[in-house]
Amino acid sequence: MKKDRTNFFENGWKPIILWIISIGLLVSSEILKNHLFGSICFALFGFSLLVLLISAIYQLFQKKWLKSFIAFVLFSVTIFAVIVYTVAMFWIEQETPDTWAHNLKIPTNIKIDNPADISIDENKPDSLTNRIVKQTEFQLYNSFQPGLYEYDFWIGKIESGIIYLKAFEITQNLELSSERLRESSSINVYNPTDKIMKFGTSSHFTIYEGDWGDPYAGRFEVWFKPDNGAKERKLYSKNYKIEGWMR
Repeated sequence: MKKDRTNFFENGWKPIILWIISIGLLVSSEILKNHLFGSICFALFGFSLLVLLISAIYQLFQKKWLKSFIAFVLFSVTIFAVIVYTVAMFWIEQETPDTWAHNLKIPTNIKIDNPADISIDENKPDSLTNRIVKQTEFQLYNSFQPGLYEYDFWIGKIESGIIYLKAFEITQNLELSSERLRESSSINVYNPTDKIMKFGTSSHFTIYEGDWGDPYAGRFEVWFKPDNGAKERKLYSKNYKIEGWMR
């Protein structure tokens, strides 16, 4: 049997079909609200747009005017729609307040600290970072905008691994920013001595729930994942008054 050597761009319809499928998946990801699935669908959508543009150029060189025109139109309309959608969503989010924390009360019967402020030059205060710490301790810092945070963690002997944060709204025990917080707050740690060592973030992480000027109580838990494959364990917990990032 003679093999079909027709390339992917030859008839011009395969790139269009890929484009249609990618849009369908992108819409599905918006409905499902799954961060990982959404990232994959967005990457596929971007790839399909590139393929559509290459197909339009290929058809043009092949003098297949109608197919080239259709591909160029679809590509241009899609880019325009993405720009309009992005601008519209930005203004909607700016004008629509996040009411997530409106009815939350900050408990008065438990200890709740305030995050320390990072300076204008984005340095953590020396009075906290250079202090002598004699036991396991956690310090949260406000970054350059409300809802953006950094942290330091002091701990004694610990095997090689990664520490990361989990955060919860205290009154309802709702986990905050669960899809992104683990990755954005991860730090490599290792301390073979009994001496307390400090480990800290070099960039901020985000708490998305809530809005500026609408504080609520959050519990921050420090979790540890050993490199040797042992079970993950919670190392520390501390309560802070926080705000969500204004998207």
